[in-house]
Amino acid sequence: MGSVAALRFVTARLSRLALTKGSIRIQILIFCLAMSAVAVALGGYSILGIRHAGDLVAKTFDESLMSINYARAAGADFAAMRVASSQRLMTTDPAVRASLDSQIDELAKALSEDLTIATERSQSSRAAKAAAKVQEAADAWMALHRRAIGSSSTSDAVSGPRPPDPVIGDVDRYSKIVSQQVELLVNYTAGDAFLFRQRALATVKRDLQLNIAGLTIALILSVFFSWLLARRIIGPVAIASKAARRIADGDLNATIPEGGSDELGTLLTAMETMRDNIRTMVNREVSQRQSAQARLSDALESSREGVVLLDADGQIALANSRASEFIRHSPQLVYADSAAELATADADVDESASEARLADGRWLRVSRSQTQEGGVILVYSDITTLKQQKAELHATNLRLDAALTHMSQGLCLYDGEGRLQVINRRFCEIFNISPELVAPGMTLEDLLMLSIAAGNHGKQTVIDLLVERARSISREEGGNYLQHLSDGRIVSIAQRSTSDGGWLVTCEDVTEQQRAESQIAFMARHDALTRLPNRTLLAERIEQAVAQAGRGFGFAVFCLDLDNFKQVNDTLGHPVGDELLCAVADRLNACIREVDTVARLGGDEFAIVQIGIQGSEDTERLARRIVECVGAPYELSGHRVVVGCSIGISLAPGDGTTGEKLLKNADVALYRAKMEGRGTWRFFEPAMDASLQRRRALELDLREAMSKDEFALFYQPLYDLHLDRICGFEALLRWHHPKRGLVPPDQFIPIAEEIGLIASLGEWVLNRACEQATFWPSEMKIAVNVSAAQFRDPGFIDIVADALTASKLSPQRLELEITESVFLANSTETIATLHKLKAQGVRIALDDFGTGYSSLSYLRSFPFDKLKIDKSFVRDATATHGSRSIIRAVISLGKGLGMTTIAEGVETIEQLNHMRAEGCNEAQGFLFSRPVPVAEIPATILALRNGFKEDGFKNAMAS
Repeated sequence: MGSVAALRFVTARLSRLALTKGSIRIQILIFCLAMSAVAVALGGYSILGIRHAGDLVAKTFDESLMSINYARAAGADFAAMRVASSQRLMTTDPAVRASLDSQIDELAKALSEDLTIATERSQSSRAAKAAAKVQEAADAWMALHRRAIGSSSTSDAVSGPRPPDPVIGDVDRYSKIVSQQVELLVNYTAGDAFLFRQRALATVKRDLQLNIAGLTIALILSVFFSWLLARRIIGPVAIASKAARRIADGDLNATIPEGGSDELGTLLTAMETMRDNIRTMVNREVSQRQSAQARLSDALESSREGVVLLDADGQIALANSRASEFIRHSPQLVYADSAAELATADADVDESASEARLADGRWLRVSRSQTQEGGVILVYSDITTLKQQKAELHATNLRLDAALTHMSQGLCLYDGEGRLQVINRRFCEIFNISPELVAPGMTLEDLLMLSIAAGNHGKQTVIDLLVERARSISREEGGNYLQHLSDGRIVSIAQRSTSDGGWLVTCEDVTEQQRAESQIAFMARHDALTRLPNRTLLAERIEQAVAQAGRGFGFAVFCLDLDNFKQVNDTLGHPVGDELLCAVADRLNACIREVDTVARLGGDEFAIVQIGIQGSEDTERLARRIVECVGAPYELSGHRVVVGCSIGISLAPGDGTTGEKLLKNADVALYRAKMEGRGTWRFFEPAMDASLQRRRALELDLREAMSKDEFALFYQPLYDLHLDRICGFEALLRWHHPKRGLVPPDQFIPIAEEIGLIASLGEWVLNRACEQATFWPSEMKIAVNVSAAQFRDPGFIDIVADALTASKLSPQRLELEITESVFLANSTETIATLHKLKAQGVRIALDDFGTGYSSLSYLRSFPFDKLKIDKSFVRDATATHGSRSIIRAVISLGKGLGMTTIAEGVETIEQLNHMRAEGCNEAQGFLFSRPVPVAEIPATILALRNGFKEDGFKNAMAS
C-alpha cells in the first residue's frame, strides 16, 4: 500500500508541474517522466508479487513434497527392517545372521535420517510429533528385536521343541504401531502441502487484484496526461499545421493565429514571416516569368528552329511560326507514329532525335523530349544544307579513297604524336611491305623495321635510316630527298609538316625517271652521235679556262671543220658519214691530253680547248698532229675514206676573254683557213677583221631598216599530227635589204641583239603578228620567237598585254617561243615573268630543246606548254640511233610533264612518219611548207586543212 501512495504522490506532483506554463519541450518531458514513474511503480509491484508467489511455489515443492517423500522412505526403511528381522529369526547360519543384523542396523540408521529430514522439510508441529512417535516406536521395536534375537540364540543351544516366545509377539505389535505412525506422518505432511497450496493461491489472488487496481489507475493517469498533452500541445500544433497547409496549397492570404512565448508561438511567428516572404517572392517571380515569357515568345518567333509543345493529351499547346511552316507542308510531323515513319535511321542521330523529309524536299531533324506534365516538346531543325554537305563530303571521301588507292605515289600521314594515320597501297608496293602488316597507330620506327625486313636497306639499321632521313631533310630544302634502295631502285621522298604537328610523306619510284634525266642531262651536254661534249659543255669548259687564264694560265680554242665531208655523205650515205664522225672524234680524243676538251658543235664541226699552253708553239704542234691524224685514211663499213680538216685557232687572252669571242675569232680563222686552202690551220689575226667591217655596215643598215619599213613577217605552218591538219603558224622575221635582197634572220638577229635593237624589233614583230592573226580562223594559233634580250626587258609583260589588247587576239592563241638562254641571267626573275605571262593565258614554248644550255631544272621550275625538238635531232632521227633515243626521251618527258612536243625541221616523209610513230604532237618544216608571206596564208590553210598529202599539197599551192 505504501508503493501505491508514493505513486499517487508522484503523479499529483507531475500533474501540477504539467499544468504550469513553460516550454513545450519541458511539458513533454514532464508528461514522459510521469508516465515513466507510473510504469516503474506498477512494474516494481508486479515483480514483488511474482517473487512472493514463486517463494510459495518453491516452498510447496521443496518442503511439502519432499517431506512426504522422506516420510514414505521412512516407512519403506521400516518395512525392510521387518523383513530382515523375520529372516534373522528364521535362519541358523551365523554368517547370514551377522549380515542381516548389519543390514537391520543400517536400515534403522536410514529410518532415523529420513524422519529427521521429513520433520525439517515439513516445518509442521503435527508432522514433528508424528515423526517423534515413529522414532519412538521404531526404537522400541529395535529393543524388542534385539531381545528376540538373544532368546532365539539360547533356544538354538537347547535341543528339543521350542515354546512360543512372548518377545516376538511384542515385536509384531510394535511393528504395527510403527507402520501406523508412519502412515500418520505421511498424512500430516500431505495435509501441510495442501495448506501451503491454499496459502499460495490466496497470495496470487491478492497480488492480481492489486495489479488490476494499479493498471486501472495507470490507464486513468494516461488518459489524464493525454488530455493535458492534447490541450497544451497537440491542439495548437494542429492549428499551426492547418495554417501551414493553407500556405502550402497557395493561400498566401491565410490568417496565422497568435502564439505564446514558447516554441509554438515562435513557429507561428516564423510562419507568418514566411508567408509574407513567399508572397513577395511569388509576386516577383510572376513578374519575372511574365517578362521571361515575353522574351521567350520573341525568341521562339525569331528562332530558325521550329518548336511545338504538345500537352499530355497530344494536343498542340504552343507552336512558333517556323514550326507552323513545317507542319503546313507535313502535318504528320506532330504525331509520333507518322514522325517515326518519316524518320530515317542515322548512326549520328541519338535516340531522342530523328530525321524527316518534307514534301518540298527539305530535311528536318526532329528532337523529342518529355515535359514534367507528361507532354512532349518537338524541335524541328532544318538540316537540308547539312545533309547536302554530308553527301558532298561522303562523295569527296569516296573520291579521296579512290585517289589514294590508285595514285602513282606512295603516301603516309602521321599525327602530332608520330602515329601513322593514313597509308595507301602504293606505299606498300614501293617498299615491298605486306599491307596486312601495316596498321594505324604504328610509329615511323615500326614502319622502317618492316622496310628493313623486306630487304630494302641492306645492312642499315633503323637508327641509320633515321639519321640519314634527318640529314637529308636538313640538307634538302622543302624536305625532298632521294633514297637509294638495295635493289637499285631510287625513291623520291617528300615530307611536309601538317597543321597538327604531324607530317605527310609522299614517295615515288623515280628510278626510270632518274635514269632518263641522267641520260637527257648527258645528251643535253654531249653530242648524241659522238658522245663528245656539245656546245653547252664546251662553253662551260671555256669559262673554266678563262678563269684559270686569269691566274696566269693561257689556253687556245680550236674550231675544226672536216674537208669533203659532204661528199662522203652524198656518195656513201649518212650511216657511213656518222661512222666517220665517230672515228674522227676518237682520233681527236687521242690527240689531246686529259685536261683538254674536244666538242662537236654540229654537223662536221668540232672544237678543242687546249689548256695550260706556254705559247703558240704548243698550239701549232697540236694543230699539226690533229691535221695529220685526222687526215689518215679510215676503213668504214668496207669503204676506204680519206678526209682532211681545217683548223682556226684563237689564243686567250689576246684574242678574247670570253668563250663567245674566242669561238667567234676561231671561227673567223677557220673561215680563213678554208679560204686559203684546206687541210691546214690558221691563227686569228686582226687583219681578219675585214668581215667585221662588213658586219658593221650591215649593222648600220639594220638601224635604218626599222624606220624605212624594210621588215616583213613570213609564216611557216604548224601541223597537228593527231588531228592531221594545220593548227597554226610560226612568225618568222625577214629583212628586205635594198641591195642584199631577202636577209635571213640568223644573219641580222644576232647583230640586232648586240646593238640593242632586238627589243623594239621584237615588239614590232609581236604587234604585227597578233594583228595579222586576227584575220585567221579562230582555231589557228600564232607562235612568236622571243630573244633572251627581249625577255629581260622589265616592260615585256606590258608589251605582250598591249599587243593582245590592241589586236583583240585571244591570249590562248598566242604562243611565245623562248630558248634556254633566257634562264642564264636571272632564273628567279625569268620564272616569275613566265608565270605572269601564263596567268594572262599566253602559252609558253621552249625552243631548240637539247641544243642550248639544256637543263631539266627549267622543266621542273616552270610548266612549259610546249617543247620544240631541234631540227638537228629531227634531221638525224632516221639515220642515227642516238638522235632517235633523244627524240624518244624528249617526247616521253613531255608526256610525263603534260607538255606538247613539236618537231621542227621536218623535211622528208620518213621524218614525218617517225615523229608520228614516236608520239610527237606537232611538226613543222619544209615538208609542209617554206615560210610564206601573209598573202599566201589562205592558200596554205586551205592546202593543209584536210590533212597532209604531199602531192595534193603541191597542187593546192600551185593553184
